[in-house]
Amino acid sequence: MEIAIIAHDSKKELIAQFCIAYCGILSKHNISATSITGKYISDATGLTIERLLSGKQGGVQQITSRIAYDEIDMVIFFRSTNGPAVTGTEQDELEANLIRMCDLHNVPIATNIATAEALISALDRGDFDWREIINPRSEYNRRKKVRGY
Repeated sequence: MEIAIIAHDSKKELIAQFCIAYCGILSKHNISATSITGKYISDATGLTIERLLSGKQGGVQQITSRIAYDEIDMVIFFRSTNGPAVTGTEQDELEANLIRMCDLHNVPIATNIATAEALISALDRGDFDWREIINPRSEYNRRKKVRGY
């Protein structure tokens, strides 16, 4: 499975702790993350992380694009809840587009630790194996191409 991880600055420590707790499960999957989030996770866990651009430099758009091409199977996005919400910013628009694209392509997304734990537990049980058929980059589809189906 291809898992994308994003965390706002105030949630980077929490995402690192989350990944430490679930390192055994995450190690069985391909993980991409926005740049600094990826560094936090990699430094804390030793997991191999494909580091994309930082969120503010286009990392969120990179993940959104991969979702549009069915190349991401799950998104974990720890969003900040600190301070007053500033609506109408470009960042708000990018995040709304990311969530919309997840809805459009049936990609499960967790935006807090409670839903992230539920998704990781479901992933460990095999509840998302159906995504392997959809994702053109999945091991399932790579084997299918080699066999000529």
